[in-house]
Amino acid sequence: MADDFNSLKVMVIDDSKTIRRTAETLLKKAGCTVITATDGFDALAKIADNRPDIIFVDIMMPRLDGYQACALIKNNSSFKNTPVIMLSSKDGLFDKAKGRVVGSDQYLTKPFSKDELLGAIRDHAQR
Repeated sequence: MADDFNSLKVMVIDDSKTIRRTAETLLKKAGCTVITATDGFDALAKIADNRPDIIFVDIMMPRLDGYQACALIKNNSSFKNTPVIMLSSKDGLFDKAKGRVVGSDQYLTKPFSKDELLGAIRDHAQR
């Protein structure tokens, strides 16, 4: 693989263990350091501790959904420039528009491919 993802820290926030494991496996194979979180609350503490370069967040989660999590991340001056990619099983215009309103940088529909995942990192992560 021509891309060098070795220095990148990627966070995956999803309440589905399957999605977290799939993304983690793909990203680790590409050389990324991966931090996972089960929901928005779990993620917020880990973001402060780990300072990821890019964040993937599921929209539909208990307690704190992806829109709320994204808004909190983007409203924090330390993390407002961190790219946030929304993940959803729905491919709706409303969801994409709402994602943009809270500051997300891109929207991927699940199930996502390895190319989509790595492409989003390539497009948004600052090296």
